[in-house]
Amino acid sequence: MSILASEGGPILVTGGTGQLATSLVTLGGPRIHCVGRPGFDFDKPETLAATLEAVKPVAVINAAAWTAVDLAEKEPEAAARANTSGPAELARLCAQQNIPLIHVSTDYVFSGDKGTPYVETDAVSPDTVYGSTKAEGEKQALAANPKTLIFRTSWVYSAHGKNFVRTMLNAGAKNPALKVVGDQKGNPTSSDDLARAILSVLAILEKDGWKDDFAGIYHVCGTGETTWHGLAVEALKDAADHGQAMPTVTAIRTEDWPTPAKRPADSRMDNSKLTRVFGITMPAWEESVKKVVNQIFAQTPSA
Repeated sequence: MSILASEGGPILVTGGTGQLATSLVTLGGPRIHCVGRPGFDFDKPETLAATLEAVKPVAVINAAAWTAVDLAEKEPEAAARANTSGPAELARLCAQQNIPLIHVSTDYVFSGDKGTPYVETDAVSPDTVYGSTKAEGEKQALAANPKTLIFRTSWVYSAHGKNFVRTMLNAGAKNPALKVVGDQKGNPTSSDDLARAILSVLAILEKDGWKDDFAGIYHVCGTGETTWHGLAVEALKDAADHGQAMPTVTAIRTEDWPTPAKRPADSRMDNSKLTRVFGITMPAWEESVKKVVNQIFAQTPSA
């Protein structure tokens, strides 16, 4: 059963077949109207106005982004169109029609050197093109539409699409030993949990109406923290419950797995504002990993 009331206008979701868009379509019911390229394309600004005119949404969730972190270092202009100028134009168009916008952002707006979980009032400090374009996109969306909510999330995974948990399960099924980075900390987030939080906020807005103090930035990620190594081990343990052999998983250092874009060493985020303002508590990441692994095995035909 959808969190949203069955009556009411359409909710426009950008992001095509991405993880979050897919979860929103699955959990949001018939009011969710999902769009993606080529019909909706930040590289073609005219498609934004045309989409809003065609759908006539009562709210917009922007789940579209350039998320290829390493490729963004080589193609900064394309990343900026997807993560900055595109969302800014979408926010401007929403403001013209008095439409609330939920814009999804990332932990990469932070450098990861604070040493404690980031809160929404911490200054952004991106170290990558991806993080810089997302940080600027937040700023411009907030400036363009007073009814904007920025939802920063992190380490998103799901039972569908390309993501770390699915990659680890596939690798673990084929290899007796794996090496995974163990010195980066963060908050794994199920796209289903993120979608439920977004839909719950929209339900509150529809029930109680918009309040100006709702506007702004929120951290929306799994409760609790781990490393990529810890996430891999947890997912593979859950897979072992389904009969998959448990590989040896060795923790390695970031410098042993070099990437073009620098990863934040500690991008943990504090979720308490989401709970304080909207009464929403994100599930513990371990519980959500188990649910997603169960979903993945439920989809997999038995040998």
